[in-house]
This record gives sequence, structure tokens and C-alpha cells, in this order.
Amino acid sequence: MAYDDSTRLRLNRSTFKKLVVVAVAMFGFGYALIPVYRQICEVLGVNVLTQQDGTVERPANTQVDLTRTVTIELDGNAQGPWRFRPTQRSIQVHPGELATVTYEVVNTQGRAVKAQAIPSYAPQSATPHFKKVECFCFREQMMQPNEARQMPVVFFIDPALPKEVKNITLSYTFFEIAGAVAAK
Repeated sequence: MAYDDSTRLRLNRSTFKKLVVVAVAMFGFGYALIPVYRQICEVLGVNVLTQQDGTVERPANTQVDLTRTVTIELDGNAQGPWRFRPTQRSIQVHPGELATVTYEVVNTQGRAVKAQAIPSYAPQSATPHFKKVECFCFREQMMQPNEARQMPVVFFIDPALPKEVKNITLSYTFFEIAGAVAAK
């Protein structure tokens, strides 16, 4: 079927408008997918990169549960040419008791780098009960060439932790977040 020029022009404009609407809708969907994904992960408790506990204050009425002891096993992984490790392998705490552990990082590179630590917890059911008051993972770390640093984590275990959880593994992955940074 042959179309005359005015019909073809009208059909081309109509098709173009439909394609523009589809392209805008696809862009909008892709743009909205990131916050939707984060919300779904937060609700389901999966792929949580950082806990929302940067401003956690120890509740005044929290009692230390001396009848229970939880072993916190510490682990450190480095993605990059540096050394990153806990200064001790484990610590025993009572739920509600404020505790401090230290991680050590050494930038073995001859350049300054920005880095970030991402925590993970095992078992996953312990994640909402592990309350960090102070942590190096709350902010980016600027590491100068060959710099060594001791970084504390101050935390407590919520006494509402299920009784069957007797061991929690706190693991950090320390990785570079940007390319080369000019040394000061």
C-alpha cells in the first residue's frame, strides 16, 4: 500500500512521538530504579551496605545482660594493595555492654587514596542488633602514601538479640573508592 507524502509525514511524526514517550519512560524507570532497589533491600534486610546507626546513642535504660555472653569474631578483607586487619581476632561481650575493637590499615602504595569500609554481619539475624556508636566505616578515609592507622569501632549488642545467637562475625571489606588523589 503506497502512502502519499502528507500521510507518510503524519505517520512518521506519530511514530516519532511514540518513540520519544517510550524513551522518556525508560529513562524515568531506570532513574527511579535505584531508590526503589535500595528501599526493597532495606525492607528485606539484604545487600545493606551501611546501617542507619551513625547516630545511635546508647539508650539510658539499657541494662547489661550479665547472664549472656556473645562472642564477636572480627574479620578484615582488603580490595587493593594495602594491609587491613583487626588487631584482635575475637572479643566476648555481654548484650548491652559498650565495647571497642580496633582495625589497623596500612596504605602500602606510594600515592594517597580515598577508601571506604563496608561492614557485613553473620548471622544475618544479628544485623539489626549490632549497634555501632562510632565507626571508621561511617565516612571515607583519606590515606596518605605509606600511612598506617588504627581505627576504632565502638558498639554494643542490643539485649533483644535472639538467645540462640551466641557468635556474631563482624567483617569489613576495605576498598578504594576513587582513582589517584594528589598527595598533600
